[in-house]
Amino acid sequence: MLINCVVYQNGTKLADIPVSEISDYICRPDAFVWVALQDATPEELEEMQHEFGLHELAVEDARHGHQRPKIEEYGASLFSVLHLVEPSTDKPGELHVGEVDVFTGKNYVLSVRNRSNKGFLGVRERCEREPELLRHGSGFVLYALMDAVVDRYFPVLDELETELELIEKEIFTPGAARKNIERLYELKGSVMVLKHAVAPLLEGASKLYGGRVPQICAGVQDYFRDVVDHLTRINALIENMRDTIGTAIQVNLAMVTIEESEVTKKLAAWASIFAVCTAFAGIWGMNFEAMPELKWRYGYLMAISMIVVACSLLYWRFKRARWL
Repeated sequence: MLINCVVYQNGTKLADIPVSEISDYICRPDAFVWVALQDATPEELEEMQHEFGLHELAVEDARHGHQRPKIEEYGASLFSVLHLVEPSTDKPGELHVGEVDVFTGKNYVLSVRNRSNKGFLGVRERCEREPELLRHGSGFVLYALMDAVVDRYFPVLDELETELELIEKEIFTPGAARKNIERLYELKGSVMVLKHAVAPLLEGASKLYGGRVPQICAGVQDYFRDVVDHLTRINALIENMRDTIGTAIQVNLAMVTIEESEVTKKLAAWASIFAVCTAFAGIWGMNFEAMPELKWRYGYLMAISMIVVACSLLYWRFKRARWL
């Protein structure tokens, strides 16, 4: 579905144009066309390929989707795949991963957004408010789109950190260890989703500043370096979270072991107490005629008293040792 198709000249918006007129404007040296598509059909991609002269392999990747984040050069053009990570509306607590494919040439930018309802109209408005920067052409638009995607990672990361802090506060809550382990593994999965979006993009974006860079990005290297700095920071925070989650899992496993040990000690203590009762009852329950206690008037009272005293002493001892 076509969102908009706009031509810009010397950093200012010239006009909204139909797709059929794209080829009339991309030939101008001081103009470029910015097209945005959402969940594009194969027919729309084929039409754009014809208008912009897109590389067949890049179009095939955009058509199939579910690509790993990357930035690839095809001659004088760039093909970028960015992951859109946002909280799932269907499954609370999980992350939904969308995708935006960006084709960037000297006189055009084509963004194809898939599996995401959150658009980039704010990015277009931001670029139009900065005509001096927009004069850099399609390279600045690529930076603006990439910067918007990376900025959306920060709220997601904040939510994950908040969830981790809540779990850490409950680590030593009695009886909560097993539930915490389940929550930690779910959190670990969400962190890995974000990691898979950030790490490959960091590797690709590092090629857009310093040393040999694509001609499209030559005038905006400093801006791409800022994106790389943000990605580096996010990647470091993710690694710290992974380490913390790993430590928290180990602590919770230790808490499970401790709780099981406490239960085992309680069972052993009560078993010892009842073993004493059983021992006395077994001795006095033997049917021998020569047992002196059998004919004694106070034999039963003495037996019960000895059992109670022995069990009480054991209970006091186990209580003092904190086994009960």
